[in-house]
Amino acid sequence: MALKEVNEPSASLTRWWSENTVAVVTGGNRGIGFSLVKKLAELGLTVVLTCRDDSKGQEAIESLKSQGLNNVRFFRLDVMDTACINELVSWLKEAFGGLDILVNNAAVSFNEINENSMQHAETTIKTNYYGPKLLTEALLPLFRRSESVSRILNVSSRLGLLNKVSNPVVRELLEDEDRLCEERIDFVVNRFLEDVTTGTWEREGWPKVWTDYAVSKVGLNAYSRVLAKRYDGLGLSVNCLCPGFTQTDMTAGKGNHSADSAAEMAAQIVLLPPEKLPTGKFYIKNKPFLYSKI
Repeated sequence: MALKEVNEPSASLTRWWSENTVAVVTGGNRGIGFSLVKKLAELGLTVVLTCRDDSKGQEAIESLKSQGLNNVRFFRLDVMDTACINELVSWLKEAFGGLDILVNNAAVSFNEINENSMQHAETTIKTNYYGPKLLTEALLPLFRRSESVSRILNVSSRLGLLNKVSNPVVRELLEDEDRLCEERIDFVVNRFLEDVTTGTWEREGWPKVWTDYAVSKVGLNAYSRVLAKRYDGLGLSVNCLCPGFTQTDMTAGKGNHSADSAAEMAAQIVLLPPEKLPTGKFYIKNKPFLYSKI
């Protein structure tokens, strides 16, 4: 995937959407997810906010509606629960007949900024890699894939770029564009979990910073490449975004910019005019146009 710079503001966007354009944002009750739900709703889309906690989701919706944003809906979703995902699919089909935009934003990290414990590695991989994958695969039949092009944006991280991986076997498996597939990606993330179990992960060439989180994003980036290739020219765009060091709960409020700023960037990508919308790209803020296998 190519790395691309995103320039603000979204006011420069050419409007192609309407109130009938349906966007689903996971992890939408706080941080970047909440700011993105708000931004898309302000721009006139119908937005479905999802999160695991019913009370927090309802609270987020009430906050948005108190600001006059009545075009937001809430659905309780655990991305690791297939039954819950199936309920969302049925509800979307019944309520809207389909969807146009999916932002896989929900993610976890159990480490503080300077920590690198693998205590919750399995949960991190399940939530950040398998969760978005399960949800996306279930929703694929619902994308309208009209002339305006449906869009998937996976919120990722530069920590998951392949240049952070020194393991030669892993690099070879994921850099082979022609043979890259979901089975290879699953093999890689499962090998990491095996290394965690055996206590060998530190010497096996995995990313050095927030290792479990980084590997989950390695998997998500690779899956995005597979999906982008599968639907290239078929009315569905798939891209990744690294929002950078953002002030959220995950970073304990530390960061170089606000969640609103990151949401502005995400909104600009998912609302690009169809004729300017790429696929298979990795966006990273304030970086030049570089090429990197992710």
